[in-house]
Amino acid sequence: MPQQKAEQFTPAPFQSPWWAVHSHIHTIVPSLLYNPQKPTYKRIEINTPDGDFLEIDLSIADSTKAVVALFHGLEGSSDRHYVNSVMSALYSSGFSSAALNFRGCGNKLNRNRRFYHSGATDDYNTLIRWLLSTYPDKNIYAVGYSLGANALVKFLKEKRESTQILRAVAVSPPYDLRRGSLRLHQGFNRLYEQSFLKTLVEKLEKKRQQYPDLPTFTGDSIYEFDDQVTAPLHGFNNADDYYRKCSSKKFYKEVQCPLLIIHSKDDPLCPLEYAPTKDLNDNPYIQTIFTKSGGHVGFISSPHGWLNRTIVQWFEHDDSAVSASSP
Repeated sequence: MPQQKAEQFTPAPFQSPWWAVHSHIHTIVPSLLYNPQKPTYKRIEINTPDGDFLEIDLSIADSTKAVVALFHGLEGSSDRHYVNSVMSALYSSGFSSAALNFRGCGNKLNRNRRFYHSGATDDYNTLIRWLLSTYPDKNIYAVGYSLGANALVKFLKEKRESTQILRAVAVSPPYDLRRGSLRLHQGFNRLYEQSFLKTLVEKLEKKRQQYPDLPTFTGDSIYEFDDQVTAPLHGFNNADDYYRKCSSKKFYKEVQCPLLIIHSKDDPLCPLEYAPTKDLNDNPYIQTIFTKSGGHVGFISSPHGWLNRTIVQWFEHDDSAVSASSP
C-alpha cells in the first residue's frame, strides 16, 4: 500500500440553493420534483450462481471510456431519480453504465427465498464478473448509494487483492448499520422508516406466496424487520449479528481501490459521527468530500447537478481510462 495519499481530487465546492435550508428538504425534494430521463438503455437479466436472476439496466455509450456499475439504496431501484440522473450524466460524458436492481427491487419478484441486504456482495460479484467478461477491454468503475454504498465498500475490501473495480464512489454510506437502524426509529425519521417498511412488508407477503414458511414480521421498526426477517432469511443469528458482520465501518481500512466518499454533515439518516474517521484519513486510497449540507443522497445544488458532475470528474480523474479505451 502506498505511504501517502494520491494526488488530491478537488472538484467545485458544493453550493446549496437558498431555499434548501434543512437536511430533510435535501433528502425528500429530489424524489418529488426531479424525474430525469435515462439515456437509451435496455433491461437485461443475468443468472446468478444460486439459480436466481438479476435485472440490470444497461446503457452503452458510443466509444465508451469505461463501464460504471450502479448500486441503489434501501428499497430503491434502477428507476430512482438519482440512478436515472447519474446514468444520463455518465452517458453524456462518454461512460456506459449498468444499474443493478437488488433482488426483488426490479420489475419481477426474484425466484429464491432470499432478498437482498446491506452486505450481499455476491450479487455485486455476479454483475462485475459479467461486465468483465462482456466488456473485457473496458475499465470497470462503481457508484453505490446509501445501502448500496455500504455493500460496495464491503465488496471492495473482499476483492482488495484483485483489480475488478478500478475506481469507486460511495454516496451517503451508513457506516454503522445498527446505529443507523435505531436512528430511523426516532422523531421525523420514522416517516422514512415507515415508507421503507411499507414496501418491505409488501414484498415479504408476495414472497410468502412462493414460500409459505417465510419468517413473520410483527414489529414496527427496521431493526425488528432485520431481526425477524432479514437476519434469519440470510443466515445471520439476529439483527445485531447481521449489523456486526456487514457494517462498512470495519472495511474502509482495507480498501485498496481509489474510493471517493461523498457525505453531508447534516445527513439525517447516516450521520458522519458514525464514520471511522481514523481509517478514512489513514487509508491512502480514500478521499472524502464532506459537505456542510445536502441531506441523505440529496445534494440539491446551485447550479443543479453538482453530485453527478463530481462523480463524472472523479472517474475522468483516472488517467488509465484513456489508455483502456484507446483502440
